[in-house]
Amino acid sequence: MLFYCWTYQVRYDIGVTGLNRPNFWGFYITNFVFWIGISHAGTLISAILRVTGAEWRRPVTRCAEAITVFALCVGGLLPLIHLGRPWLFYYMLPVPSQDLLWPNFNSPLVWDILAIITYLTGSVLYLALPLLPDFAILRDRSLRSNPSGFRARLYSLLAAGWRGTPQQWHSLEQGI
Repeated sequence: MLFYCWTYQVRYDIGVTGLNRPNFWGFYITNFVFWIGISHAGTLISAILRVTGAEWRRPVTRCAEAITVFALCVGGLLPLIHLGRPWLFYYMLPVPSQDLLWPNFNSPLVWDILAIITYLTGSVLYLALPLLPDFAILRDRSLRSNPSGFRARLYSLLAAGWRGTPQQWHSLEQGI
């Protein structure tokens, strides 16, 4: 049903959603702000728990960081859905096209995409770095049970060479 409604909107214009002048964003901006707000809440919870250094925080911190990444992904889709022609989204990316046309930097959609990409990159790193030791444990366990299996290769890739040396632990703590 959702896909049908979105296809209908793309085919017959965004006015079918009731978003006409002067009310262009309506539903989409409300949901965009909601999901970005949820991502900020996840970041805030994670940061407060890390700064306080509480040892019980680890599962809560990971959940908050995962919620941040998920909410950013959902919120990042809303500007694309709002576009009248979403298959042309690459014109919003801040790089010149093959016709050497730069995006319209006065458009809030361009800044939304740029902000979401930047925030998502930082959030994914903030989530993935503390997972390196866990991926290394999974790698070691899967190498013992089935050294040539898919899981062993996957966890070896995700562990990124983590060995648990004091220097690596120090770098990880400094990075977070």
